[in-house]
Amino acid sequence: MSGARAPLALVLGGCCLAALGAGAAGPPQAGHFVAAVYEHHAVLSPDPRAPSSRAQALELMSQNLDIYEQQGVQIIVFPEDGIHGFNFTRTSIYPFLDFMPSPQLVRWNPCLEPHRFSDTEVLQRLSCMAIKGEMFLVANLGTKQPCHSSDPGCPDDGRYQFNTNVVFSNNGTLVDRYRKHNLYFEAAFDAPLKVDHIVFDTPFAGKFGIFTCFDILFFDPAVRLLRDSEVRHIVYPTAWMNQLPLLAAIQIQSAFAVAFGINFLAANIHHPSLGMTGSGIHTPLESFWHHDMESPRGHLIIAQVAKHPLGLTGTENAAGEMDPSHSKFLEVMAGGPHCEKDAQEVHCEGATSWNMDASPTFHSEMMYDNFTLVPVWGKEGHLRVCASELCCNLLYQRPTLSRELYALGAFDGPHTVHGTYYIQVCALVKCGGLGFDTCGQEVTEASGMFEFHLWGNFSTSYIFPLLLTSGMTLDTPDQLGWENDHYFLSKSGLSSGLVTAALYGRWYERD
Repeated sequence: MSGARAPLALVLGGCCLAALGAGAAGPPQAGHFVAAVYEHHAVLSPDPRAPSSRAQALELMSQNLDIYEQQGVQIIVFPEDGIHGFNFTRTSIYPFLDFMPSPQLVRWNPCLEPHRFSDTEVLQRLSCMAIKGEMFLVANLGTKQPCHSSDPGCPDDGRYQFNTNVVFSNNGTLVDRYRKHNLYFEAAFDAPLKVDHIVFDTPFAGKFGIFTCFDILFFDPAVRLLRDSEVRHIVYPTAWMNQLPLLAAIQIQSAFAVAFGINFLAANIHHPSLGMTGSGIHTPLESFWHHDMESPRGHLIIAQVAKHPLGLTGTENAAGEMDPSHSKFLEVMAGGPHCEKDAQEVHCEGATSWNMDASPTFHSEMMYDNFTLVPVWGKEGHLRVCASELCCNLLYQRPTLSRELYALGAFDGPHTVHGTYYIQVCALVKCGGLGFDTCGQEVTEASGMFEFHLWGNFSTSYIFPLLLTSGMTLDTPDQLGWENDHYFLSKSGLSSGLVTAALYGRWYERD
């Protein structure tokens, strides 16, 4: 489905996006720029591991470029692997690679100077698109760079092969390129020996940062880029396979925008049979997104985006009074039990008054990690569950009870499947059924409504708020932030039944 997440009522002067569909965007509003992301259903090689010629490779890539050429705005982002496809070997992808000169060393307009370098047909086509559309253009392609045996990192075949994002200005000049650092089972490509930290400037919105797909889960380059306070926007080509309940494409895209207070322009490839869908233009306050597991067609999202994004603010209402639910949350924190964990179990002073023993603790696998969970029963309550150094709390009310099982889970440790990285997670999830062993399964539909505060004693400051409701719909937290050394998320008035509410912490130093 496609959708728009509404702005927070309690925030004044919030970023305003207008979804404009696939037609003409019109001139930008004052203080805004017009952006687009295209979720592309790529034409793929029928046998990506089989040898092919450069001519055959160009013929296939031209079919995808023909579709790209139909779009146009001030800046557009196309997805990872959208031109050449995926599942190649290092050898079979070679005919699909363009030669890539360094934009730091060479100023080049491929459309106007097509004969300057050989094997640059794709770059030429993209450059001409940027000129024709009078737009900045961000696309992903495979590139090659010869190297010498004197280079200690040079592969045995004498060339580097990179998963590369390119940026063209509206006059077709190659502005910059980013070579993907955190590869995700991509045997055809090399990681650059030094991480690219690429920031490019635009006349209409200032500075943009750029990275690709799996990079979003790591400090370099994603987080380090944002240490430049002038970077307010990220462009993000991706080929993301959705994994619920915590890492659907639109979930992590929106969470990144909210966590860092930036605009996030994400273009995913569209192949529902592989679980690949989910693109969006996300701001800290609202999102326009597309997630469709049924249609085989691509989808264009266009929006007016504020040049200076505003983040979540305050815990007071319009009258300047503290939100009553937040006051209760503060009371709970101030009077709650003090807990310490030894080798066997968590001991809480004053636990009886909080009725924390009413819900049994159990374990279940979520996203290949062994979560410790407690069931969420009844119309209201305060629950706590701990894992290693992390203790997660939930203060909740439910207007009505549904015949569904929800659970509060905690995980604190290294994630080791499909990548290795350290996470701390507090998650309220709808279970796949009524049994404890179904908690952590992939779910997309739910009817359970909640008003809640979710918080934990995180050891990292890098925490991504995930809020997903029924039908793969994004929702916005009411409040986020630190309170008494705990990070919290609060929400009331969900748009539909809750699928996942989570605080996804990345402890980069422990990777």
